[in-house]
Amino acid sequence: MALIVQKYGGSSVGTTEKIRAIANKIKGYRDRGDDVVVVVSAMGGETDRLQGLADEIGSPLPREMDMLLSTGEQVTIALLTMGLSAAGVDACSFTGWQVPIRTDDAHGKARIDSIDAEHLKTELGRGRVVVVAGFQGVNEANDITTLGRGGSDTTAVALAASLKADECQIFTDVDGVYTTDPRVVPGARRLEKITFEEMLEMASLGSKVLQIRAVEFAGKYGVPLRVLSTFDDGPGTLISLEEDVEEPIISGIAFTKDEAQLTVLGVPDRPGIAYSLLGPIGEANIEVDMILQNVSGDPSSDYSATDFTFTVHRRDFDRAKGLLEQAASELGAREVAGNTSIAKVSLVGVGMRSHANVAARMFKTLSEENINIRMISTTEIKISIVIEAKYLELAVRALHETFDLDAEPEKVDSELTPLSEQD
Repeated sequence: MALIVQKYGGSSVGTTEKIRAIANKIKGYRDRGDDVVVVVSAMGGETDRLQGLADEIGSPLPREMDMLLSTGEQVTIALLTMGLSAAGVDACSFTGWQVPIRTDDAHGKARIDSIDAEHLKTELGRGRVVVVAGFQGVNEANDITTLGRGGSDTTAVALAASLKADECQIFTDVDGVYTTDPRVVPGARRLEKITFEEMLEMASLGSKVLQIRAVEFAGKYGVPLRVLSTFDDGPGTLISLEEDVEEPIISGIAFTKDEAQLTVLGVPDRPGIAYSLLGPIGEANIEVDMILQNVSGDPSSDYSATDFTFTVHRRDFDRAKGLLEQAASELGAREVAGNTSIAKVSLVGVGMRSHANVAARMFKTLSEENINIRMISTTEIKISIVIEAKYLELAVRALHETFDLDAEPEKVDSELTPLSEQD
């Protein structure tokens, strides 16, 4: 017997037929003796519909937007509880404020401060399945708040941590975490397991299987996460703290097409330049990703200049470029250039810590495909590059083959040298 927290997303609860199917799936867990807490999102498309209504009215006040959008999940918890009852399962539903899930005051992107799980424990003790509205909570003033898109994942993980659940299961329309997007590489392989560290990198680098805040929360509190398919049976992918001693060097390839690059040319090279350029960007809440700075000219001379390059999300490009042009003008820079036709590709794997030459092998592969690298960023378990967007799929397929990611872990034949065997 185990205590399991399950989360079902919008595509999983998109119709009453799907809700009935989920009710029967949950019944299977109860029949084998498990205690189950279920977190659900709004029915597929409902949040967009509610957002559209607000747009038609105009002047969307943040507090009232949260009041409006939170109703989507309230509909789902009621319908699923009815479905469970019809399937012969005793169940009850809770909104975020009924739990209660306490958050800060940031409407539309609130963060969870605390959870009082006593009500849930009482209902579980009565043998009931507890159904909780994801994506929402309540602040100190008892105003309803929402956690932002994908917030139901965070709700599920937070409840699992508070209840000390044996596992948090995220049901979605894919059957696990893959080495890369199967739509780009048909031979992509489902991973049996992956570490929180790797999943956090994958999520931050474009993999949309899990919300990054949910992965952070799970890693912080050591909640075992499992990604499963709502529609097909299978073991899914387990995300945990444990690192396998036979961990493959590279676990996966993440990529994003939503990057844009900005470069300030001919900036006087003196202390404080980076802050002068990026300060206004940060104050505008524009997230900066990769950063590259090159000094040109003779650094020992009285005057030297630098070229400063960084990337932002493509949706922020125009706003960031405007702020950058103003800052560059004040600094006496020569020019601000931009490029929205770029993509980022990243190798991720904890195995990189103990192997050398990963970057060299990556760069060799791209060179053989005549793909030019514009920017490079590295950590202990990640190497990210920026390339022209038109080469994205070619790069991913080539790297997937180079690092044998379509092979089962025990079949991977590494050509890399373990650091422990180097001079």
